[in-house]
Amino acid sequence: MMASLMMCSLALAPPARVRGGVSVRATPAVASFDPAQWPAEPPLRIGHGFDIHRMAPKSDPEVGGPVTIGGVVFSEFELGIVAHSDGDVVYHSIVDAIFGALTLPDIGQFFPDTDPRWKGAPSDVFMREAWEQMDARGYRVGNVDVTIIAQAPRMMVMDHPLAEPGKPFDHKLKMVENIAGQLRCPPSRVNVKARTHEKVDAVGEKRAVSCHVVIILEKKL
Repeated sequence: MMASLMMCSLALAPPARVRGGVSVRATPAVASFDPAQWPAEPPLRIGHGFDIHRMAPKSDPEVGGPVTIGGVVFSEFELGIVAHSDGDVVYHSIVDAIFGALTLPDIGQFFPDTDPRWKGAPSDVFMREAWEQMDARGYRVGNVDVTIIAQAPRMMVMDHPLAEPGKPFDHKLKMVENIAGQLRCPPSRVNVKARTHEKVDAVGEKRAVSCHVVIILEKKL
């Protein structure tokens, strides 16, 4: 009886294919779904975005301008950003996270770096497009969580001219304000964190700056 069941099971299993000398069994086709059971727009959507840009001495011909992160321009920082637009890794990551949540193409397809229109463009333009796409689909920001990964420039600066006595000046606070303004949401829906890369690889060696973003979009009431 057991042998019969095994033979039946093998007969019903999809045929195996040989790939690189290894037998790989084909995956059965996924069952179709009933569209009536799936709303076109769910109440929540989640997206993730990532961006990284090189930094170089400002004398480098590839440098397009000062390092800009979360709408804050680090004009006094000794390095500049290598990018087609202004290279704001925070804004770019947020845009990609929104596009991803909406199942849209990535930022590079919306704003290709081969298009001269975006040469040196402020990333506010990209944020505006992301907000308009989100708004047109009936969504708003649930919350956005930003993680900046940078050995430099520093996000917390003790000797900054605007720092209060005994306290570091926190650039992240202005970034929260900028992001909330761009996405037309309360600052309480935005979080910005920062960490170094422990002197490891290009980011840790101050040759690049990167960012991760996770965003939740919620259906507007």
